[in-house]
Amino acid sequence: MAPPTFLGLSGRPLSLAVSTVATTGFLLFGYDQGVMSGIITAPAFNNFFTPTKDNSTMQGLITAIYEIGCLIGAMFVLWTGDLLGRRRNILVGAFIMALGVIIQVTCQAGANPFAQLFVGRVVMGIGNGMNTSTIPTYQAECSKTSNRGLLICIEGSVIAFGTLIAYWIDYGASYGPDDLVWRFPIAFQLLFAIFICVPMFYLPESPRWLLSHGRTQEADKVIAALRGYEIDGPETIQERNLIVDSLRASGGFGQKSTPFKALFTGGKTQHFRRLLLGSSSQFMQQVGGCNAVIYYFPILFQDSIGESHNMSMLLGGINMIVYSIFATVSWFAIERVGRRRLFLIGTVGQMLSMVIVFACLIPDDPMKARGAAVGLFTYIAFFGATWLPLPWLYPAEVNPIRTRGKANAVSTCSNWMFNFLIVMVTPIMIDKIGWGTYLFFAVMNGCFLPIIYFFYPETANRSLEEIDIIFAKGFVEKMSYVRAAKELPHLTSEEIETYANRYGLVDRDSNGEGGNRHDEEKSRDHPNQSDSDSPAHVEIDVIDEHGVESGFGDGINSKEAR
Repeated sequence: MAPPTFLGLSGRPLSLAVSTVATTGFLLFGYDQGVMSGIITAPAFNNFFTPTKDNSTMQGLITAIYEIGCLIGAMFVLWTGDLLGRRRNILVGAFIMALGVIIQVTCQAGANPFAQLFVGRVVMGIGNGMNTSTIPTYQAECSKTSNRGLLICIEGSVIAFGTLIAYWIDYGASYGPDDLVWRFPIAFQLLFAIFICVPMFYLPESPRWLLSHGRTQEADKVIAALRGYEIDGPETIQERNLIVDSLRASGGFGQKSTPFKALFTGGKTQHFRRLLLGSSSQFMQQVGGCNAVIYYFPILFQDSIGESHNMSMLLGGINMIVYSIFATVSWFAIERVGRRRLFLIGTVGQMLSMVIVFACLIPDDPMKARGAAVGLFTYIAFFGATWLPLPWLYPAEVNPIRTRGKANAVSTCSNWMFNFLIVMVTPIMIDKIGWGTYLFFAVMNGCFLPIIYFFYPETANRSLEEIDIIFAKGFVEKMSYVRAAKELPHLTSEEIETYANRYGLVDRDSNGEGGNRHDEEKSRDHPNQSDSDSPAHVEIDVIDEHGVESGFGDGINSKEAR
């Protein structure tokens, strides 16, 4: 019997389709990050939206209000994401983004166009906030363990390519009629939104989400289609059972939504600490100055270095080429170099780049100020290779399975809150304190170094179970979690079982909603066996993600002793 299909595809082609649509969502994210930078100071745009003319505050507001919309979208997913499901969240998010684009491009003179643009930016932000909170989780739950980290890293890095496309479209449109200068770059986003919406009507829902809602038959069909199995085949049943076991072990089986209080627990699982680690990475990405450079690169050249508007846009486009090239570095370094080292290397590079920028601007000499361009180029290179993808990957890894969905949404909320703050104040800072803007970002990056060094454990080449053990080891042995990660060797599935028992991570009475799937099966086979006898015949086995090709089962599985 042939495997079931979605969009006429199954197996590897279907997985590729899922990854392509998911990546397009982040491509659109990157495009919208860059599109306003090339038009916000364009004379045609300023003459049409007069409040932005020679007004850095209004320029910052119309750019940054998008982030408020993104925050609203992320908060919507935080509250309702587990109920709507991954697929419907992405569909609704892409549709809302398309609606926001239409609102913006239909602005008419004499009808308060600035207010309409303002509303359109907020609406589009809501859709993007929903997508950026959902797509990494959807991608992870439909991918194999062996390539999940790489795929999420690619999603984060492709933001740079979206920004690159936006910069060069802005530059090309600047030579056209006044309406084309700003309407076409904004309208171009509709292509990305349509490319997300149409395939998502036919692509599958996450199998983990389906099983958490008790929709077993649908989950079997999705698993079989994604892996190219027969729907009733033993491989499909095994994959489904692995998901059920992991959901029971995390306490998430039968829970349609994880309670918020689970985010704030400590103990051996350290949910709250892990939430803070993921959220702080998104916070530091923004406060490090990335969007001050990405959104306002032409303005930085125009106001701080004294280049013409045309030359500033051209240099901005070249900078985005550098950005995109270096964004691919993380694809090859993420497992070899590790998360911690990339975080530290990127932070040092960004700090020194900002030092170069403000040092060249202090003399207030146009020729010496051109040296600041070097600092901006090196900054974006270091950022693209490190801090661009890592804050999207690290929260998905460091948070445990039970709280991963909501914890990722909280991290995304952190991103958008401080994104708004930085985008809002950057033009004002450049206008009021000049080179002090870059000194501020240099100091902030310097402050990140001790936080990363002392508090960020390494997660590279670790299964999710090993990461759980790192935090349990640090808590039980009262040591730094960074040290725990260094001391813990890479474990086989048998060793993971031993360590999980040693640190008390497995508990038959608290591993889910009243035991697990195997306990229920055994109870049916031996109805007269007392509970007091069962511990002698049951052992706890932790499934190592590296040993599960499907990547779906990443929890704890109990089985009868062999």
